[in-house]
Amino acid sequence: MRHHNANRKFGRKTDQRAALLKSLARELFLHGKITTTEAKAKEVRPFAEELITIARVGDLASKRLVASRLSNNAIVKKLTDKIAPQYKDRKGGYTRVVKLPRRLSDSSKMAVIELV
Repeated sequence: MRHHNANRKFGRKTDQRAALLKSLARELFLHGKITTTEAKAKEVRPFAEELITIARVGDLASKRLVASRLSNNAIVKKLTDKIAPQYKDRKGGYTRVVKLPRRLSDSSKMAVIELV
């Protein structure tokens, strides 16, 4: 039974899906906003917000935890030194998903996810 397994599958295996979320989160932290499908944007949102919440603490343990989930030291440094301190007084809601018109080629729902 699949009780409490509400995450989206994207037609991928578990390790491929985890790699997709990592790469989307890395690009979000690198560029500040990315354009992707609506489902991927909605799925990466809690992943990215959890990383920002962990990075807000700013100690060595939180940096190592974020590094283990992102596996890119340059992005981890940017997240812990520049992005997370901006949200020090914010209780949550670090990202925004804005819906866009459907994609012409396959009519997929598109969205922009950005840091607030």
